[in-house]
Amino acid sequence: MALVPYEEGAGWGARQLHSPWVTHRFASRTIRLRQDWRRLGVAAVVWDAAVVLCAYLETGGIDLGDRSVIELGAGTGLLGIVATLLGKGFFFVFLFKAIYNCSARVTITDRVAALEFLESNVQANLPSELRPRAVVKELTWGKDLGNFPPGAFDFILGADIVYLEETFAELLQTLEHLCSEQTVILLSCRIRYERDHKFLKMLRGCFSVYEVHYDSSKDVHIYKAQRGSHKDDF
Repeated sequence: MALVPYEEGAGWGARQLHSPWVTHRFASRTIRLRQDWRRLGVAAVVWDAAVVLCAYLETGGIDLGDRSVIELGAGTGLLGIVATLLGKGFFFVFLFKAIYNCSARVTITDRVAALEFLESNVQANLPSELRPRAVVKELTWGKDLGNFPPGAFDFILGADIVYLEETFAELLQTLEHLCSEQTVILLSCRIRYERDHKFLKMLRGCFSVYEVHYDSSKDVHIYKAQRGSHKDDF
C-alpha cells in the first residue's frame, strides 16, 4: 500500500490526515476524496508527494493521451484519477467522419485490503465517459506480476512508496517487470531516512535516474527513471 511513516502531534497536518474528506483541484475539476484513517491508517490519506506529482503532471508538459499508465501503491487514488483526467482526448478524422478515443489507459493498483476504498474514490471522481479508461487492480509488489504483461506501460507513477526497506527488492522487481525500454518511471517522495537513499542507489543500478523537480515548500522530490543511459525529454 501507499504507506508512509507518521508521527502523532503534527498539528494542522494531523487534522488534515484524520479528516474524512479532502478536496483538490486538478485538470479543471474539483476532486473530493474520502479518507479513512481509522480503518486503513496511512494508506487511506492524501500525502504531499501525491499532490506534488499531480501538479507536475498537470504543468510539466507531459502528454498522457493514448498512453498506458500504471500507478503503484495508489492509496486514495488521487494520482491515478488525475492521470486519467489529464489523459482525456479524442482524435477526429473529418474526411472519414471517424472519432477515435485516444485517452490514456490507467491502471490504479494497491493491495487487496485497500481496493474497495480505492475503487469508491475513483468511481466518484471520474466522469462516466472516462470510467472505462481507469481500472483498479490488485498488485502486491513482487507477487502478482503474472497478472500484468511485462513491459506494457508507457508511464509508471508512484507517490510516497519508497519508505520500507523490506519492500525495496520487491518494488524494484516490479518496476523491472513493468518497464520496457521506452517506459518512463516517475517517483515522487520525501527523503526522510538514509534507507531512502539506499533505494535510489538500488534504482540507479537498474535504471538511469534523474531528479526532475523539487518542491521546496513541501520538501518533495520527483525522480525520473528509464532503462539505458538516455535522458529523453517528455
